[in-house]
Amino acid sequence: MNTFGQIFRLTTFGESHGAAVGGIIDGMPAGIEVDTDFIQSELARRKPGQSSLTTARKEDDEVELLSGIFEGHTTGCPIGFLVRNTNQHSQDYENMRNVFRPSHADFTYEQKYGVRDYRGGGRSSARETISRVVGGAFAKLALRQAGISIQAYTQQVGNIILPGSYKDYNLEKAEQNTVRCPDDKVAEQMSQLIMSVKAEGDTIGGVIACVIKGCPVGLGEPVFDRLHARLGAAMLSINAVKGFEYGLGFAGACGRGSEQNDIFVPDGSGGITTRTNNSGGIQGGISNGQDIYFRVAFKPVATLLFEQETVDKQGNATTLTAKGRHDACVLPRAVPVVEAMAAMTVLDAYLLDRSTQMGK
Repeated sequence: MNTFGQIFRLTTFGESHGAAVGGIIDGMPAGIEVDTDFIQSELARRKPGQSSLTTARKEDDEVELLSGIFEGHTTGCPIGFLVRNTNQHSQDYENMRNVFRPSHADFTYEQKYGVRDYRGGGRSSARETISRVVGGAFAKLALRQAGISIQAYTQQVGNIILPGSYKDYNLEKAEQNTVRCPDDKVAEQMSQLIMSVKAEGDTIGGVIACVIKGCPVGLGEPVFDRLHARLGAAMLSINAVKGFEYGLGFAGACGRGSEQNDIFVPDGSGGITTRTNNSGGIQGGISNGQDIYFRVAFKPVATLLFEQETVDKQGNATTLTAKGRHDACVLPRAVPVVEAMAAMTVLDAYLLDRSTQMGK
């Protein structure tokens, strides 16, 4: 429901146009140095109004850390935090009070609960992902000590695709442009496409790729808590996500086993590695020590700034022209959200693995 994780757990609260969004992190290891500048920088990557590609809503998204920290380090106690909403334009949504927006959660929330917050989508708004980014930032701080890093980037917008694999690029360059693609020329093409779509009042989707490096062998549990299953569930919980694949993914369905098997070989240091990594760093649902890489497909934002057909709460046919401030493409701001969910998933699996090794 509103809680993610088994040992490292994040419970979130808040709505888009409420007083604040926030959460409680439980299970955070004690003694981790809390880099507040890093946590704030992660929120800055997600916040609205950061470029002409994103929604014009202006929010500082400053996090207030309320508990679980003493003298700059985590105590092992629950970490409470909140981010206050300061720039709501709730009046922009008045014409949606009794009308269901196409492809939004309006209809399903109304049917499930009998009531809904129509202002910006309420709890179904992507503003809820603020809490995920804070949780992910804390998870990243803990994973640093284990030598595990996570990097996501925009791989595709519409029909513009970054060619090759993640190994062909310096992924740190993704943060050097507003679309968060590690190739400047492709990033410019993506930006131009987003701006063109935005000028028409339309929206567009794409794909975010993510790479996890330094993950040890053994993370993931049989049978239902396989690591790729938990990563998939984490990604599919993000607003607008419609697909998840890891390793070769769906492309692997077109080939033969002889073309895809990852052959085991000596690593030259007395250990074992694989010659290729078509499995995406996970075999049998358990990490094998190779890079874990996956892709997440995002649909176009459902809010269009021109007239659409719909119905009202009584089922009468009508039309709706959305107002307010919206993203034409969520991918640039979704990159840190993908990283955050990956970080929390991996840290949770890491802590669970350590809890089962007392007999070793």
